[in-house]
Amino acid sequence: MSNILIIKHGSLGDIIQANGAMKDIKQRFPNDKVLLLTTPPYTNFMSSCPYINGVLIDKRLPRWNIFYLFKLKKMLERFNFVKVFDLQNSSRTIFYRKFILKDTAWSSTETSLEPEQKKSDFDQEPVLKRMKIQLQKSGIETKFTENPDLSWASKNIKSLMNQYIDGNYIAIFPFCSSKHKEKVWPYFGDLVKEIKNLYKGKYSVLVAPGPKEISLAKKLDVNIILNKDKSLDLMELVGFIKGSSYVISNDTGPAHITKHLNKKGLVLFGSHTSPKKVSLGGDNFKSIEVKKLKDLSVATVIDKIRADLN
Repeated sequence: MSNILIIKHGSLGDIIQANGAMKDIKQRFPNDKVLLLTTPPYTNFMSSCPYINGVLIDKRLPRWNIFYLFKLKKMLERFNFVKVFDLQNSSRTIFYRKFILKDTAWSSTETSLEPEQKKSDFDQEPVLKRMKIQLQKSGIETKFTENPDLSWASKNIKSLMNQYIDGNYIAIFPFCSSKHKEKVWPYFGDLVKEIKNLYKGKYSVLVAPGPKEISLAKKLDVNIILNKDKSLDLMELVGFIKGSSYVISNDTGPAHITKHLNKKGLVLFGSHTSPKKVSLGGDNFKSIEVKKLKDLSVATVIDKIRADLN
């Protein structure tokens, strides 16, 4: 039995999207130990993933922290990995390839390029297509890479939800990482009022905020879903989305969960990227794309919701 390493640090949306690739890799190496190197926020979540045999933690401390890099190198060397699948494809993991696991066979964007092809051109392809090409170039059959299966990731939270509502609900995700404020549509408060006016109690409007979003959620006229006054963990979040009738989201992690649960909903995009490039949108989970999110009207969003729910 050999050891195989997958690197995927985050974010949440990236971790969700990589699940299909992880499943394909594990099916290619069923008798080997497949380990995931990721960051602390995703350790518990991915420890339950059936496509990997264990999780290793990378705190991603600054690269000038030589002591940390030495410890990381020693930890990884103990496993004698025969193959690394770099699904992060970042400058950091390029550094790892050169200085930490330099004698290990490596699969990455760079090893997948055609002669004369530039990485900048390859990176314009949809993210799931890029993963598929990368794995195929490494001899992996890609049955699941473009269609991640999240059936393992959902926790039944019916008893928790019964504390808040009795009936159907629309989930909204109006927040985003503080690093990506350009992804935030500014009119969710007005949208909530319109939804309540339109559906007259047929749907509750709920939000499940992250730890840093709870205070912001309190400014909205919605039910805030928490577990013992704390944000839902990631498996609870998947369960929350799975139980919804409809989801409206910025381009953020819960949007990727919604897509791969095949739930109805709507994701909102400004010019920061496109639904195609990040592999979002589809028959059930649709997208609206505009140049400036501040110019996207509540009326336009309501029209899309009405068409889907009526």
